[in-house]
Amino acid sequence: MYVERRSPLAPLIVWTRTVEADGSARVLPDGCIDLIWSGDELVVAGPDTLAHVVEDRVGARYAAVRCAPGVGPALLGTPADALRDRRIPLADVWGERDVRILSERLAAAPDPAAFLEELAAARLRDRDPEAARFAGTVVGELRAGADVATVAAGVRLSERQLHRRSLAAFGYGPKTLARVLRLERALDLARTGMPPARVAAGSGYADQAHFARDVKALAGVPLRTLLG
Repeated sequence: MYVERRSPLAPLIVWTRTVEADGSARVLPDGCIDLIWSGDELVVAGPDTLAHVVEDRVGARYAAVRCAPGVGPALLGTPADALRDRRIPLADVWGERDVRILSERLAAAPDPAAFLEELAAARLRDRDPEAARFAGTVVGELRAGADVATVAAGVRLSERQLHRRSLAAFGYGPKTLARVLRLERALDLARTGMPPARVAAGSGYADQAHFARDVKALAGVPLRTLLG
């Protein structure tokens, strides 16, 4: 069972998950970075460029915070592209001693998800305002369908500079981020039961075939399988 909520404290999604049967789960690219507590270890899940398949064991429980695109580097103190397509122990980022102490506190916490939320919010209070504006502008423009040249002009950077800053902020360049955000928007529409042709037209794809190719390329399975 998976439950999530938007944090009122910071640009975060707080989520918990309890595995009720053995199997696998497909985590789609979303431009986000997650900090996940599995009950005995803190793990960082970096921004994905392809779907990540997780093998589950019945009874496993997770508590986590998911940073909005561009927020994770401020929480973790490391550029997003260093974490791209990776799942690594938080100790590799923050150091074993600090994470050991943090893990002991988490293990004793009555609500590990709320504990992580407060921890993340506290670290993000000193987030660089300019970096926050950059991430918010780029994500907003790309979600609205702007091309890379328009986005670069909006943040007063060359396309090369935009690409370099995007790697550090999001884990990949603006073209890849745009594909990820477009797929996310399209799948939200598809899950309402909207026909694929209308989803494609409403999400910025050239046609239904273009939408189908992007689903297979990023999610690793056809749309029918993904929705099923």
